[in-house]
Amino acid sequence: MFENLNPLVNILLLSLMASLGTALGGLIATIRKPGRRFYGFLMGITAGVMICLAFLELVQQSIELSNWVTATIGFGLGASFMFVLDNFAPHIRFGEREVRQEQVKVDECPCDQETYAQRKRNQWRFLNKTGEDVDHSLVSTGLLLAIGITIHNLPEGFSVGAGYLHSPQFGVFIAVAILLHNIPEGIATALPLCKAGICKRDAVKVAFLSGLAEPVGALLASIFLTRFMNLLPGALAFAGGVMVFITLDELIPTARKYGSGSYTALGIIAGSMFVFVLTGIFGV
Repeated sequence: MFENLNPLVNILLLSLMASLGTALGGLIATIRKPGRRFYGFLMGITAGVMICLAFLELVQQSIELSNWVTATIGFGLGASFMFVLDNFAPHIRFGEREVRQEQVKVDECPCDQETYAQRKRNQWRFLNKTGEDVDHSLVSTGLLLAIGITIHNLPEGFSVGAGYLHSPQFGVFIAVAILLHNIPEGIATALPLCKAGICKRDAVKVAFLSGLAEPVGALLASIFLTRFMNLLPGALAFAGGVMVFITLDELIPTARKYGSGSYTALGIIAGSMFVFVLTGIFGV
């Protein structure tokens, strides 16, 4: 990227560039709400990028640098890591709230459902800049979804750092692919906040801040891997496992549920083709 700069600085700049995708997505959400077809297409592109990037690049590079045993273990650890985060960290998936068994359900509350709902509405009160009430549930959804995306962006930043240490061109390639992947995530974060009545500028800020976990993950990975370069092949496969889990567990199911199935398929194909084109451009 910049040959005279320290590799850590380059990794920081690349991961910061990739993280701007969430801000771009947030901006798109404030301008115009995407329809089902367009949303399904966007999420499909995201899924196609992640799947191809994981299998054709990250895992393949891991095998070439080491062997299939290291790649297999790294891939499994990455998927398991995301499984643990997904089930034990408080957040919201794309489009649906995660409810734990120990949480009290509405129909189990000793009071009637209407009273319970009223109490929940009165528990917190949000006002926008004009002094009007905003929807508390939608605010919570947007903020918890931002937390979920932040959780995902940490290990995605890890892949940028590991990729750059393997090869600067490979790091740029991963960063550009993740930039595209982050756009629908920014849309998903900003939409419920806009619907709730939050200022559009603040909704974009939340989407932007959720992406800043990526540079943090990239730097942490880089500092660690520069001291333990022998772990680099496993780290690439680890990042691949993370991406595949996110894609299969959230991106594709959400795209089919809230978008259009056929347009989701077209998006997956388009995202895959985008990775093929990047592979040719960067020669990786």
